[in-house]
Amino acid sequence: MRLGLDVRLTYYTGGGIARYMRHLAQEIPSLAPDIEHVQIFRRGHKLRFSDGVRRIDSWVPAHHRFETTLFGLEMLPHGLDILHSPDFISPKFGARRLICTVHDLTFLLHPEFLTEDSRHYYAGNIGRSVAQADAVIAVSNATKTDLVNLLAIAPEKIHVIYEGISPRFRPMSPEEIEPVLAQLDLTPGYILFVGTFEPRKNVAGLLRAYAELRSRRRDAPPLVLVGNRGWLFAEAMRLINSLKLTEHVRYFENLPDAELPAIYNGAHCLSLTSHYEGFGFPVLEAMGCGVPVVISDRASLPEIAGGAALAVSPDDSSELAHALERLLFDEALRQDLRARGLERARSFSWERCGAETVALYRAVASDAARLSNPTSRAQA
Repeated sequence: MRLGLDVRLTYYTGGGIARYMRHLAQEIPSLAPDIEHVQIFRRGHKLRFSDGVRRIDSWVPAHHRFETTLFGLEMLPHGLDILHSPDFISPKFGARRLICTVHDLTFLLHPEFLTEDSRHYYAGNIGRSVAQADAVIAVSNATKTDLVNLLAIAPEKIHVIYEGISPRFRPMSPEEIEPVLAQLDLTPGYILFVGTFEPRKNVAGLLRAYAELRSRRRDAPPLVLVGNRGWLFAEAMRLINSLKLTEHVRYFENLPDAELPAIYNGAHCLSLTSHYEGFGFPVLEAMGCGVPVVISDRASLPEIAGGAALAVSPDDSSELAHALERLLFDEALRQDLRARGLERARSFSWERCGAETVALYRAVASDAARLSNPTSRAQA
């Protein structure tokens, strides 16, 4: 089997989907040495993920308006048996069998949370992509349900394969985290948010909840926001000023990924009360570090947290303020959530994600071989 894995998006971003691609590219070749692995990079990308893997450099940028045709034309000469597109949209052709991963359906459920270009790209291509694919990977049961309800995809075509977390996200000693926190001028005990600054992540709701918390508890610790600028970033910054939180909110952009475990470990708690998530990496990463978490009661987050976090409505900033207050001042609750979170995080790993993905590749390839053999078709 000649397997193609499209990792072009890693040229442009280090976000959640790119992280998923990087881990698949690193894990899968060692799990399936009998498969011929081909990894497809954006031309000019200097990063190489795995030794002994054939590399194809593509001229077509990720999310190009004519990508579904041009990228397919690029792939045709390479004789791929399976092409896996981990970023929702597969080309119209280019391999004998196509697999795509769908992380969420924000662009259909909450189009107001995306830019016009992003909304047009995803919503304009997703129906064709999942209908044409021989198999669809959903990263949560919540996303699978959305695929069935919104796009009428047969449930048996959708395979739920959870993403993982790195063993780097573990409880660390004060001595281990001190160099990173000192460099950032942070004192342990802050409230933490990790994610892109965009409306879907509900940063505005968190800021309003934090302002309410400070109105009742002047001894509340700082709020630390870690992530990248997204759509409407400037509006979030203006809200910080209008709520008079400038002295109490710290913002860090584009921090090295290697520093994240220490930043999690320095937090008193994490808040991720998004309006919608297909998975929610920061929840598991914080849990893996032994940090209690507040989540929204929507989409995949309750599924991923598995009862090991406080859940609130993302539309109710007062409810979030109360939950944060409980985590700050109820030590018994904190210890209970810490223990449950550590246990929950242990059930997610990139090795498991890779193994289940390889099993799907083999199933799709086996089915393709059966369908191409007249004898096996007659027997079926």
